[in-house]
Amino acid sequence: MIRVNLLPHRQVKRAERQREFGLMAAFVAFAAAAIIFLGYTFISSQVEAQTARNSRLDEAIVKLDKEIADIKDLKDQISIMLDRKQVVENLQTNRSQSVVVLDEISRQLPEGMYLKSIKQQGNSITLEGVADTNSRVATLVRNFSTSNWLDTPTLVEIRSVSPDTQKSQKQNVFTLGVNVKSPKTEEDSSPTGTVSGGSQQ
Repeated sequence: MIRVNLLPHRQVKRAERQREFGLMAAFVAFAAAAIIFLGYTFISSQVEAQTARNSRLDEAIVKLDKEIADIKDLKDQISIMLDRKQVVENLQTNRSQSVVVLDEISRQLPEGMYLKSIKQQGNSITLEGVADTNSRVATLVRNFSTSNWLDTPTLVEIRSVSPDTQKSQKQNVFTLGVNVKSPKTEEDSSPTGTVSGGSQQ
């Protein structure tokens, strides 16, 4: 039996093209979906990797901050210990220095003079005493100027006072300032000697 296709030739072609277009559109849609999925997966993996790196960096920063804080605390403790050590050394030095300075003052006092008070504040010493004459005070100033332990003597005040009895001669009350210094070495010290005398009560 002979079959005769009654559909027009153009309609057949159009139907084939529509079917091909539908298949192509479906393929393109599938390919686009696959590309989007792969891109999303790749970006998500990159974001997760970066997030993990950021988390590790944050942990490392926290650990480093803790170590820095520990180092700072250790430095503070070392600084405190060094300050205490310096205070102890200064106390020991000042203790021995005070003995030497008092001995130096007594050796530099000329005869006819005695001290009523000695006050020290830091490296500054204030002396108050009584001398028979003004020349005794001038001698003391010269002695301090050539001392290995004392320098920069400054006469603050000197005044004449009347004695308690008529038989006694007038006395000169003086106030003298002087600074404590480190002793000179044999190379630095000058060959000139100091004029010394004993204290008189």
